[in-house]
Amino acid sequence: MPSLLTPDFGLLFWMLISFLFVFGLLAKFGFPVITRMVSERQDYISRSLREAEETNQQTKALLEDTRQRQDEILKKAVADGEKLIRNAREKAMEETEKQLDAARQQMVFLREKALHEINAQVALLSMDMAEKILHRQLDDKAKEEAFILQMLDEAEQLPK
Repeated sequence: MPSLLTPDFGLLFWMLISFLFVFGLLAKFGFPVITRMVSERQDYISRSLREAEETNQQTKALLEDTRQRQDEILKKAVADGEKLIRNAREKAMEETEKQLDAARQQMVFLREKALHEINAQVALLSMDMAEKILHRQLDDKAKEEAFILQMLDEAEQLPK
């Protein structure tokens, strides 16, 4: 009587042929699509990072402009007294801080958005591929029952 855990040569041969066929299909049709989408996503991230760098450069220019404005205000305010100088400095620093905070938040948002989109795309592709593979493997009742028994055996062997 053959054991359920010891497959015979014919089963191994046909499983290998099936695996090679499915792998060939994936190599021809699945992997190029996945690599193209990953490449597109990488390009999108690169563009987002460039845009973030441009935003950072603009922020630096705004910061420099703000500092120049602050110096001008300080020169004019010397005649008006110490109180006006203190107020002008506080306003300039708050404006600079707000602009820096806004730029930082925008960069963090763009980075998180890009990573989230990549993760979502990879998850969707993985689920679609797994679904297609399971649909092909479970076409008839005998294969479905064998697959269920195999999954139960594997679940029992998992460490507890």
